[in-house]
Amino acid sequence: MTAAPSPTLTTLDRLWLTEAVRLREEHAGPLEDDEANRRARAQGGELAELIEYRALWLARRDGLINALQHWRQGARLAGFALALLALFTGAGLAWAALGDGQRPVNVFWALGSLLGLNLLTLLGWLLGFFLAGDSGGTLGRLWLWLSEKLARDARAVQLAPALLTVLEQRRLGRWLLGLGVHGLWLLAMGSALLTLLALLATRRYGFVWETTILGEGAFVGLTQALGTLPSLLGFGMPDIDQIRASGTLANDFESARQSWAGWLVGVVLVYGLLPRLLLTLFCLWRWRRGRAALRLDLQLPAYRLLRERLQPPSERLGISDAAPQRLHVPGSGTQLNGGDGAVIVAIELDQSQPWPPKLPGSVADAGVLDDREQRR
Repeated sequence: MTAAPSPTLTTLDRLWLTEAVRLREEHAGPLEDDEANRRARAQGGELAELIEYRALWLARRDGLINALQHWRQGARLAGFALALLALFTGAGLAWAALGDGQRPVNVFWALGSLLGLNLLTLLGWLLGFFLAGDSGGTLGRLWLWLSEKLARDARAVQLAPALLTVLEQRRLGRWLLGLGVHGLWLLAMGSALLTLLALLATRRYGFVWETTILGEGAFVGLTQALGTLPSLLGFGMPDIDQIRASGTLANDFESARQSWAGWLVGVVLVYGLLPRLLLTLFCLWRWRRGRAALRLDLQLPAYRLLRERLQPPSERLGISDAAPQRLHVPGSGTQLNGGDGAVIVAIELDQSQPWPPKLPGSVADAGVLDDREQRR
């Protein structure tokens, strides 16, 4: 097993796996980590680097990195399935709004079919974002649930909670899930707009408005109010006479048809697609900005306990050098009583040099002389 972390892991992946290991130890108890701790201490560095290195070594040993890859594959499949659902939903909304062209289209019923669900979910997202702190909504939770189910890996059970925990450090969960939610609705409204254009280009539709209790002036004012912003982008808007004439089922003016079609396309684009596009780009910007600032939260109790094992105040090193064959013992040498023979003496000899050397029997050792008294 190699100790170096995989080069394909991003900074977010490394923090994600570190948090997954922490949650796993929190629920199942401490892991066998003696070797991981030893390798981390040998690696050296700051405490956050040591904790991350230890977690990645354990994740590789226990298969969490493979589980992460499986979870990602499941997340991609879940995202693809939701994207297909969004495309078919948008096309279905446009088809339900216009019908088959056999009957005149009630413009405000059509507008409600095209924008009603989109605006309601957008309002729910805004309320959750500002009041409850739940920015993912049903679609975000559905995506996480599908990702876990499609991963089909029992080791991935802690990955989704670990991801949310990491992202909550800088409240990034709202931006990631918001990016997914608005991106899906952007696909849905784009599909609805394209289907709407295709139907208007290939079928002949008449547009009317009907009411029982409201007056004609209410529809004229509402139509002009909704068409103000689209008209700034070049979309047509029926004039007052055309709006009033559309209140009768007998209306069949070609110019009125084109004006109502342009008005309907412009309103869907401005009030349906553009808000989702702007929110998608905003969430993407906040997500990228916050992701670059992610750090390991060393204030968590589990990480504070790891400090003692990864950065101990003292460490037993063991034997660093082999013992010499003979130890140097300073002394005054042998007491000489005179007589014949040679005498060997060392003056201020370095302690790394062995003393005395092997001597024949006729040579006497006078020892190592280090100070004035010994030399005297």
